[in-house]
Amino acid sequence: MPEPNPDAQPFYHRLSHTLIALTIIIVALYIGQDIWVPLALSVLLAVLLRPIEAWLARRGLHKVLAISFSVLLAMLVLAGIAVLISTQISNFSDDWPKLQKNLTDFYNDARRWVRREYNVNYKQQEQYIKQAQEQVGQSLQGGGGGLLSTILGPLGTLTLLPIYVFLLMYYRTMLLSFTITLFARRHSERVHEVLREIKTAIRSYMTGLLFEALVVGALTFGGLMALGVQYAVLLGVITALLNLIPYIGVLIASGLTILVAMANSGDANVILGIVALFAAVQFIDNNFLVPFIVASKVKVNALISILGVLLGGSIAGVSGMFLSIPTIAILKIIFDRVEGLEPWGLLIGDDTPEDAPHLFRIKALRRKKKVIQEE
Repeated sequence: MPEPNPDAQPFYHRLSHTLIALTIIIVALYIGQDIWVPLALSVLLAVLLRPIEAWLARRGLHKVLAISFSVLLAMLVLAGIAVLISTQISNFSDDWPKLQKNLTDFYNDARRWVRREYNVNYKQQEQYIKQAQEQVGQSLQGGGGGLLSTILGPLGTLTLLPIYVFLLMYYRTMLLSFTITLFARRHSERVHEVLREIKTAIRSYMTGLLFEALVVGALTFGGLMALGVQYAVLLGVITALLNLIPYIGVLIASGLTILVAMANSGDANVILGIVALFAAVQFIDNNFLVPFIVASKVKVNALISILGVLLGGSIAGVSGMFLSIPTIAILKIIFDRVEGLEPWGLLIGDDTPEDAPHLFRIKALRRKKKVIQEE
């Protein structure tokens, strides 16, 4: 029996099915985020740690021990970062009374400036501030997209990560075999190719992203030290970590750094220097690090990346933002190799029609084949 031709169905019929499927997937992701977020993070870590496990296994170490040492190494690195941040935060808390006084003085000066420049009295300002506090409180009490869930969500997954990573690495062969046997035998070679490309893309993207974060953190730390900003180590580490969140993380890091500088000294020259520093770091990041280290690993255009980050944040907070880009990259690899889904791969990719004429040639050949069959 011949396979059904997707072109025989009306376009609106196929589009409605696609939209319904996307809606169901997004709702399922939102509802089940407590399950799939730590699992997805574990998949990324497992792929990243696979070369270390293979290197240990080639030296005669048993599979269980090789996996255990790989996971232990990753946990030690994360624990080291956590200790460094906690130490810096402890030093920061010692100066909190001084910072609080400076913030209070700045707040009072800002209120006087608003009253003088915009003729808004203190009572009206208090009403505006109260409304803003109520909105913030609602977001704090919100669901998966709320601020508390955004901050505490990734922390709650840390206890599951080592277990998931170990099991994913241990049952790697079984999971790959299961995936391949899901499809007909004639598609085995293509499935192998897709899995290889997904593994390569994830590993390259994660390695490039970590290197980018280290460079951005080092540049920020060096610049803050040159400007004489206190807590340069803490702010540099926070900037490196927030830079893992595409597009949005650097805005949060720059705002936090400016706030700390204002609370510490309030020197306008220092604040302008911080703004110039982050602008310079972002120029280097966007024009050198991202194109050659990160973007070269995943062919995803900026529009889809931003939309994906926002959608991931609304579904699963910070974790969703972090997972959005590798997820989109995986989808592009699949779309490019599944008949009928090539247009979606073109939409996600960073190739313009002039750069990717092969997709149009494929569709032209299909139309020509259809005409020949009809004749």
